[in-house]
Amino acid sequence: MHMKPTPGGAQPADVTAETWFRATTAVTSVNAQLGAWLTERHRVSLSEYRALRYLSTMPDLEARVSELAHRIDLNQSSVTRLLGRLEARGLTRRDLCSEDGRGVYAVLTDAGQALVRDAREPFLAQLERALQDAGDLRHELDTLLPAAD
Repeated sequence: MHMKPTPGGAQPADVTAETWFRATTAVTSVNAQLGAWLTERHRVSLSEYRALRYLSTMPDLEARVSELAHRIDLNQSSVTRLLGRLEARGLTRRDLCSEDGRGVYAVLTDAGQALVRDAREPFLAQLERALQDAGDLRHELDTLLPAAD
């Protein structure tokens, strides 16, 4: 199966790939800006903030470490280290599953809740600024993911 070249000789798949690469570059830039801002303002990394924010959405302010790893797109080993840093600052604690004694839960502390609450609105404003700085990210994503009818 041959695809028709687009103007300039690029294949449609090549255009899609280039659009994807531009979009991921923009996402990386936004994440870097957010991470720098979080580190300066709240002394947490973007991954740490994502973990805290996810825990803050859970009914009992806790999640299995394996679930948290999946939600913030890190492996379990990385999340264990991340939780160690957060625990050292009093933002989370670990708890064993009472049902089987093997599962480990990450639990958001009062201090962790306060950080998420204090950072939430300024973070959203910073995200908007970073997205504006990223320029064409929304256009790139719209090109890749056409709106559902």
